[in-house]
Amino acid sequence: MIETVSTAAMPSEQETNEASRRFQTAVKTIATFILLLLVLPLNLALTAIALLRCIILKPFQSRTIADSPQTILINGGKTTKALQLARSFHKAGHRVILVETHEYWLMGNRYSWAVDRFYTVPNLQAEEYPQALLKIVQQEKVDVFVPVSSPEGSYYDAKAKKVLSPHCKVMHIDVETLPRLDDKYELAKAAEALGLRVPKSYRITNPQQVIDFDFSDAQRPYIIKSIPYDCVHRFDLTKLPCATPAETAAFVNSLPISESKPWIMQEYIPGQEYCTHSTVRDGHIQLHCCCKSSAFQLNYQNVDRPDIENWIRQFAKSLNLTGQVSFDFIEAADDGEIYAIECNPRTHTAITMFYNHPDVAKAYLEPDPLPQTVQPLASSRPTYWIYQEIWRLVTHLWSPKLVYERLKIIAQGKDAIFEWDDPLPFLMVHHWHIPLLLWGNLRQPKEWMKIYFHSGIIL
Repeated sequence: MIETVSTAAMPSEQETNEASRRFQTAVKTIATFILLLLVLPLNLALTAIALLRCIILKPFQSRTIADSPQTILINGGKTTKALQLARSFHKAGHRVILVETHEYWLMGNRYSWAVDRFYTVPNLQAEEYPQALLKIVQQEKVDVFVPVSSPEGSYYDAKAKKVLSPHCKVMHIDVETLPRLDDKYELAKAAEALGLRVPKSYRITNPQQVIDFDFSDAQRPYIIKSIPYDCVHRFDLTKLPCATPAETAAFVNSLPISESKPWIMQEYIPGQEYCTHSTVRDGHIQLHCCCKSSAFQLNYQNVDRPDIENWIRQFAKSLNLTGQVSFDFIEAADDGEIYAIECNPRTHTAITMFYNHPDVAKAYLEPDPLPQTVQPLASSRPTYWIYQEIWRLVTHLWSPKLVYERLKIIAQGKDAIFEWDDPLPFLMVHHWHIPLLLWGNLRQPKEWMKIYFHSGIIL
């Protein structure tokens, strides 16, 4: 008699791997919960001290009253840059309405004392999104809308601008101009036409364009980047051409390049990278800052680079821009010249460096050009996120040099979320907002790589 073994109930290799990944994700999530619980007593103690300090000092402090108080609507409320803008407007005597999508109703920044009202709205891609904003604008009598957009959200906020502009001022790039800035290739063309330096750039809609490209006269190698925001491939700096034509073909064929998802092949220029934020009105720079780029953009220290500021000044004036623009530049190691790599038409997290500047609100609200561009004060300390720094310390204990560097950053800088006169977001972001996101992930497990405290998301 021949016995057969049924495999119907046996899990497949794919199912086994999926179960293993879910288990690993659950373990990582629980471990993160435990780490957050370990530091919770310290956070609670610091928040309690700050609250007690506020109770004692508040009777002796006078609130700034603006000559013409305005109501400001800010979206992207879960991010630290939105929190910083809310605080800046509040300190200047204005009223702040904070907005975030329904998914992030739990966000910690809603507990800031700088926030007068908090609303949730549909996802930015939803047809109801502009009307939801309009309803808030009308209900709260909003004077100015300052979008704090995500990479994808800048387009939808530009579309919403058309709906909101008859009812309030909108500090955002027009939907017609946005593609010239957000599209890396269109930006390069526009800048080149103005005589401004950019790397040599080519629009790629088919891998075969790269395979057939003649690299023989290239003085520098090339890299290829997705024009639409791509969180998976954005840090891939594979140099082209590869060692062999076959390797080049294999690499570009592995990328999701198509007519609907174009890429840019751009000259690779080694050197020091810089990131900037500029608030512009009618082509005039009202507020500006510049920093050396850092790993994952989580440390910001202002540097004075007049050449970079002048590049942006010429570009903004020629396009008569109004809104917020963030550029990435590189100072070439070989010739020392600066080249613009890309533009993100939205608020940059470097805005956190203005935490102690009294004129941020003026930069956004004054209809006329300011006599002097608002820049971080000399007393402004570099900003960081302490929980990110703690994680770096924990994961680099084997390297005394790196531990020293992180401790030096903590000692000389300032946490971007914590404020002595507005301490609740520091507690609620780290021990309410993020834990609830982790809990949601534990209930419906999905892989994640990193917690971004500065943007209030887990990816």
